[in-house]
Amino acid sequence: MTRQYRLRYAGKIDYERELNPQQLEAVLAPPGPALVLAGAGSGKTRVVTYRVARLLETGLSPEDILLLTFTKKAADEMLRRVEGLIETDISRLVGGTFHHVGNLVLRREAQRLGLRPDYTILDRDDAKSLLDTLIREAGYQAKRGKFPGGNIILEVLGYARSTQAGLEKAIQAKCPHFSELAAEIGRVGNLYRERKRLRNYLDFEDLLFFLAELLRECPELAERYRHRFQAILVDEYQDTNTLQAGIVRTLAGDKRNVMAVGDDAQSIYSFRGAAYRNIREFPQDYPGCRIYTVETNYRSSPEILALANVVLARTDSRFHKILEASRSSGPIPVLVRPANVYDQAAFVTQRIAELIEEGCNPREIAVLYRSHYHSMEIQLELTKMGIPFSVRSGLRFFAQAHVKDVLAYLKLIDNPRDEVAWKRVLITVPRLGPRTAEKIWNLLEDVADPWLALEGGQLSPSVSTPARPGFERLCRTLAALLRLAPSGPAGMIDRVARGEYDDYLQGKYGNYRNRLEDIRQLESYAAGYEDLHTFLEELAITGGGLEPDPVEPGGREGAVVLSSIHQAKGLEWRVVFVVWLAEGKFPAGASYGDPEAMEEERRLFYVAVTRCRQELYLLQPLVVRSRTTGCDAPLNPSRFLVDLDPEVYEEWDLYDYDF
Repeated sequence: MTRQYRLRYAGKIDYERELNPQQLEAVLAPPGPALVLAGAGSGKTRVVTYRVARLLETGLSPEDILLLTFTKKAADEMLRRVEGLIETDISRLVGGTFHHVGNLVLRREAQRLGLRPDYTILDRDDAKSLLDTLIREAGYQAKRGKFPGGNIILEVLGYARSTQAGLEKAIQAKCPHFSELAAEIGRVGNLYRERKRLRNYLDFEDLLFFLAELLRECPELAERYRHRFQAILVDEYQDTNTLQAGIVRTLAGDKRNVMAVGDDAQSIYSFRGAAYRNIREFPQDYPGCRIYTVETNYRSSPEILALANVVLARTDSRFHKILEASRSSGPIPVLVRPANVYDQAAFVTQRIAELIEEGCNPREIAVLYRSHYHSMEIQLELTKMGIPFSVRSGLRFFAQAHVKDVLAYLKLIDNPRDEVAWKRVLITVPRLGPRTAEKIWNLLEDVADPWLALEGGQLSPSVSTPARPGFERLCRTLAALLRLAPSGPAGMIDRVARGEYDDYLQGKYGNYRNRLEDIRQLESYAAGYEDLHTFLEELAITGGGLEPDPVEPGGREGAVVLSSIHQAKGLEWRVVFVVWLAEGKFPAGASYGDPEAMEEERRLFYVAVTRCRQELYLLQPLVVRSRTTGCDAPLNPSRFLVDLDPEVYEEWDLYDYDF
């Protein structure tokens, strides 16, 4: 069959030489629905890249192809590789995240839904701030004394939309302790939608929700896009939610020329709304679907894959896969049972020190864990030993408060009617609190031109005497930013950093210099943009969205990586430690009693072990200090360890190590 395809589609690329037989079969698949099950480390990106090249080589134009990914970085990398394979201008090929594509369509077609196409995209923190304002306006905090904050309501509303499960089910899934407040939460949600409509805001979930509504309510428009996109490719299909899968089905239409690429065994994001059923039931959703399995692993040693295949065999996957190694043999995985979490930290640190002494680059070593707090003792021990490390399970760069503050200044210049940005900037003024910020905003809302009102001093009387000097400095800064705007965002960020915000940073944060360095890093990033609006729009989509938190293998030069497993997906290291493999810890206690959640925990373990190229260490503490009694309580080994065949690992005697 492969030979027939090659003769039929002879072209410039030697597919048989550059792809293995399984990759080749998927890349040369005939038109129609196809599911490519690409196991961990099997070259999934290569399959997608060569498939796009093949489609172009066989006659499709770039504008005929839609490539949907979950990160902008993934889309950029795939398109860069395609350009390296063929001599064709692919600038007209639509490739990017679901939200990016939603934004492209809505900018052109928003008026069909009664939306203005010059809408502002609220990132998550701005949306949370707006919801906090609406909660206060509704009086629920004072009335109840206990009410979910804006961040929780935003998560509930987003989950309800992405899963199409309804508000009450979303509350039950995300915050069941607030179930009795479902009516009040629903009212806040309605106020939120009304305020967004009034201020011409869209939040991140709106980009998909309104895209789906647009395709549903405007059949002729949906048909136009179906006619345009002759072939659709979806990367990481196991991470799609119900709304995204519905958008793909609508765009595919009767042609159903969709290639979904993913790995059901790596579906680990249900807490974000990802629907495991999408990849499991793809063949039922697209009758006549061809299934291609890509199993040759280019990452891990045969010994690690032997263990991974045992884990894989225990999952509830409907699609049988056995990973096959292309690398040479390496050490057998190691199981260590330290007495407690402190001995666990001591062993991990000591072994890391030995590996570094043997010549292993620290950035090729990762410690992976189920929950962020699992890294605490290891962080302390690494610090004592003077081993540099990078923690990758905290806030993302663009979610940090000081970065958000600086971007709020720029958002005001881009949109002087941005309520959330005004309130964020105003409360950085010394002695100016949220109530005064609300008063100033109410005045700004009613004036014809906010900038003329500031320049004319119309707002100063509403500011208390102690806060007035700071407010006047803010007005001068905003005037300077207006003058700098045509030259691009980098100079504007520099002006903010040199102004009164520098004083604010020094007075508020102990790690002032680190935060200032972050702002300077933001300035460097912004230097790549000439247009302020484009800069803010791309940050809102890629910096504040649903993409997995960005993690690079190694982080800063020479630093060991400490990461949650969720954030490590897609990455690899030479040496990996998986810690806290005990019942109630990994798998997490919250998964008990829920078979689907427990299966996802097993897939999470599979993801953890397949991050490793050569040396894998599994650690199971024997006891843990009870918070209630203050005594040591025994920990049972994780069921994932119990399920392993003894032949796929060796157990080390911890007492060989002198702590």
